[in-house]
Amino acid sequence: MATNSLFNELSVPEAPPDSHYGLRAEFQADRHPDKVNLVIGAYKDDQGRPWILPVVRKICSVQTISGTGAVHLGAVFLSKFLSEPKPTVYLSGPTWDNHVPVFAHAGLPIKHYPYFSEEYKSIDFAGMIEALAAAPRGSVVVLQACAHNPTGVDPSPKQWQEVANVVRRSGLFPFFDCAYQGFATGDLANDSYPIRYFASLGIEMFIAQSFSKNLGLYGQRAGCLHFLAQSTSDAASATRRVSSQLTKLQRCEISTPAAYGARIASIVLNDDQLSREWMCDLATMSQRIAKMRAELRCQLEKLGTPGTFKHITAQIGMFAYTGLTEEQVGLLKSKWHIYMLASGRMSVSGLNTGNVQYVAKAIDDVVRSTR
Repeated sequence: MATNSLFNELSVPEAPPDSHYGLRAEFQADRHPDKVNLVIGAYKDDQGRPWILPVVRKICSVQTISGTGAVHLGAVFLSKFLSEPKPTVYLSGPTWDNHVPVFAHAGLPIKHYPYFSEEYKSIDFAGMIEALAAAPRGSVVVLQACAHNPTGVDPSPKQWQEVANVVRRSGLFPFFDCAYQGFATGDLANDSYPIRYFASLGIEMFIAQSFSKNLGLYGQRAGCLHFLAQSTSDAASATRRVSSQLTKLQRCEISTPAAYGARIASIVLNDDQLSREWMCDLATMSQRIAKMRAELRCQLEKLGTPGTFKHITAQIGMFAYTGLTEEQVGLLKSKWHIYMLASGRMSVSGLNTGNVQYVAKAIDDVVRSTR
């Protein structure tokens, strides 16, 4: 039986055609040789062509198989084109487990710079600066932009400024690994501060970016390798040459990258409303992790667990370096069925309101039993 639609002509009148798109269609259909388009609000040069800003020409990006693929592609490039002799890659001590095999597989020699102080459960900044200042010119220094994996310890903005100055003075090539943007503070701009600061100084660098964590695209492996050229007159040429070689290397390895995850990322990044919603989602994730850090510390302090646990809340991001020994981690698994890496690295996102008290009780037990 036919019924009248709720959306009749009175409740939903037909919208008039968009004047911009309508005029654009008319312009495209117009065959007059002297036609002029004064409608579209996109900048054109004096020849009427879209203008790619010189600053944009200093940057190239290549889609990769997540952040790991970006690190790998950058490592292969450095090994191939900086080969007389191959540059030493300086990694933080400790660093993400996969950094060593990825760079080693590319044939690059590896050293570690001090990063984490076991005694103070915080950054060994003096040791880091001393090591980087002594590194041979042309060395590659891998820096995690935020939410350092595995320690959860990041330099302060002032410390990042000092790192940048040392890198520039020593002639090092920074290679940023940006896997957890948004997980440190929930703010994309805050979490990319070191990259933006280095860029403001005109420092040449690679940036490996992952969308696995901050967009939840774990199975899609969406990532990017960015190259930022030095602020010189040759920047556009350098970018063009590097881009051509990265594309060639990528072609040899994966032919063309998967499209689905990248399209999702592109839709979110290029839509104002979706981007704002994404910012809220990032805040939700980062705030819950911070809440779990605070609750775990609170429970441990209530139990009077031996030691201090201020570092749990001083650290940031998805991971916490608990300070637990390998023996204690083993007991957590065998007695309490709680699993974490032997180093004591905990993924804080595994905590929730239903298990944090249990985890605290277990930690208290193994700490007391191994004193």
